[in-house]
This record gives sequence, structure tokens and C-alpha cells, in this order.
Amino acid sequence: MKIVLAYSGGLDTSVICRWLQETYDAEVVTFTADIGQGEEVEPAREKAKSMGVREIYIEDLTEDFVANYVFPMFRANTVYEGEYLLGTSIARPLITKRLVEIAKETGAQAVSHGSTGKGNDQVRYELGAYALNPGIKVIAPWREWDLNSREALMDFCEKHQIPVDYMRGEKSPYSMDANLLHISYEGGGLEDPAQPADEDMWRWSVAPEAAPDEPAIIELGYECGDPVSLNGTPMSAATILRTLNEWGGAHGIGRSDIVENRFVGMKSRGCYETPGGTILLKGHRAMESITLDREVAHLKDELMPRYAKLIYNGYWWAPERHVLQSLIDESQKVVNGAVTLKLYKGSVSVVGRSSQNDSLYDADVVTFEDDQGAYDQRDAGGFIKLNALRLRLGAKRGRDYS
Repeated sequence: MKIVLAYSGGLDTSVICRWLQETYDAEVVTFTADIGQGEEVEPAREKAKSMGVREIYIEDLTEDFVANYVFPMFRANTVYEGEYLLGTSIARPLITKRLVEIAKETGAQAVSHGSTGKGNDQVRYELGAYALNPGIKVIAPWREWDLNSREALMDFCEKHQIPVDYMRGEKSPYSMDANLLHISYEGGGLEDPAQPADEDMWRWSVAPEAAPDEPAIIELGYECGDPVSLNGTPMSAATILRTLNEWGGAHGIGRSDIVENRFVGMKSRGCYETPGGTILLKGHRAMESITLDREVAHLKDELMPRYAKLIYNGYWWAPERHVLQSLIDESQKVVNGAVTLKLYKGSVSVVGRSSQNDSLYDADVVTFEDDQGAYDQRDAGGFIKLNALRLRLGAKRGRDYS
């Protein structure tokens, strides 16, 4: 049997690699994705080799990740439960897609992941895998084995002579996941939702109080809803996000402390740093504010929570997400122009927005000065009476809503 494993080279996936080899008498193919997590991925190659793995895939997917997953999500202004910018959720479809593709390329019958049976990621990986290859077998070791503690994993490593970095030095008390969009923290002291996060936990951003006293002014250029330039310089999708992460982090932007509802039914407290994403969300909404028709904008806002839930719950490859994406992308054809933003001590504020060809903002109509006949204010009287008709009829029949 051949199995493709989503492999980081860390403790969990190193144990999983050996466990799959022994439990399933399997040939394991490892796949390590560089999606901008900020850590060197090449060491995973030597670790996999030391465990007898012959087929090792290590791929830089940062541009694909941002251009084809992060940006489409931001076209919808996507936020889960009012705060979470879905940094972990949106990375899983890409990793799953490559797992399934590599399985086909190598003739593997199964794919495997290191997600636990309590989290959302197991659902995201497996729903995606079945959607992309309905005949694939998915192996989730955390739901099968009895290695249910870090001590048990370390004992397994010692018994099987598995070299892992976590044997040296102190480990972080947090479970962390990072990519170019965000870094997340769970576990440790965060399991008490009343306990404030330690300041030294945060890795990408300074505290807003420690941010520079002078703001940074930046300009994002947009085409069809996606940022394509920064301060007038064209940049690739990943370069824009990486640069915004640096600027946002330096100005204390993008920290969130959330208790969210997991798909599996439990509440979970997590902390997130999403500096570039926070800036992108503000910029995109500002760009839409002058280019989108009112009812189109409102329809998008109504659909967004459903779209966010689909991504959070692992339905990126589901037909309803594709249908929603088509509607969203159609709306973005007119979202072109530039937005000027101010970054200052944890906040992002809009300074200006413009669109040469697609702006629906008409100064002649909205002005408080003489509009030269562009708008007849007398028309508002009939408009108001028509909209008040049902209210007046109800009041005449004694209906009191006060």
C-alpha cells in the first residue's frame, strides 16, 4: 500500500510516518507545502530520508495560495463569526488538492494527515479529499492509535529512533499554525478564556502601545477586486501580502483573541495574528464602497456569513461554494481603482479612495451646494409617502409598534 502524508517534519507527522509504515505495511510518500509559514521546509527532506521515505515532495505554493485561495476569499470580505479571517481554514483546500494530485501521480491508494479528532482540520482535509477523489482512502492516525499524549509520542520516537527537534530545548506551550495569511495560537494558558494571552506569545506584531508614533500611509491598487500594486509598484499576490504583513505587524495591526464555534460542536479559544489580511479587508471594502451598486453590495454582505461558514467547515470544493464564488467574482469586475490607508497603533483607517472609470460616486448629485438640477429634491416627497404607505395603513387600524 502507498500513502501520501501531509508532512511537516515535526514531532506528530514524524511519528505518523513511522506508524503508517508499520501499521499499514505502507510505502509513505511525504508532501511538505511551503505556504509562507516563515520556517525552513527543506529540513523535512532529510528527516523523511532518515525514515526511509523514497518519494519526497517539497513545494513552494505561496503564490498559488494567495492568488487562488486568499484573494478569492477576500473578494467576499470574508469573516467568520465577526472576527476570524480564516487563515488556517483557507490553507487546507490547497494542501488537500496537492495531496490528492500527488496520490494520483505516484499511484498511492490513500492520503493521511496529522489532524486530531477534536479539530476542524480533519473535516477540511477529508471533505476536500473525497470531493476531489471520491474513491480515495483517508487515514487519520489520531483517530486510530493510542498515542494520546506528548509523552507517548516521545516514547514512540525513542523506541523507533526517530530524530525530532522537539527533543531539544523547551517547547512552546501553544499549538501554532502559520502561513502567509496568519499565525494562530491555541492550547496552553489560552484554554482558560478568562486568562489574558501573554504578550511574549505574539510573534508577528508589536503591541499597539509599542507601535511607532508616526503613522504609515500606503496605497493599494485594485483590479477586478484583487490588489495588484502597493504604493504604485506592481507586485505579485504573495509579495503584496508579505509586505503588508511586515508593515501591519510593525504598527501593531491584526491581533485577535476569539472564542469560536468549531464545526465538530465545541467552543474553542484561539488567538490570531493577521496583519496583512486586516489591511486587505479594510482596503477592499473601501474600494467596493465607490464601485459596487448598493443592492449588489448588500447582497454580498448577506451571503458573506454563509460563504465564511462554508470555508470554515471545509466545503471549499463543494458546489455551493463554486456557485457563490461565481456570483462574487462577477461583482468584482468593476472593483478597480486605488485606496489610501493609514496604519497607526493597531488601527487601519481609510484616507481616500478613487476609481477612474468605475466609480458610482457622483459629486454633482451628492453635493450640499447647488447641484445645477442634477437631483430634484421634490421627488423625495413621493418616494417617502410610498414607502410610508404600509405604516400609515397599519396605524389607521390601531396597530401600535411603539
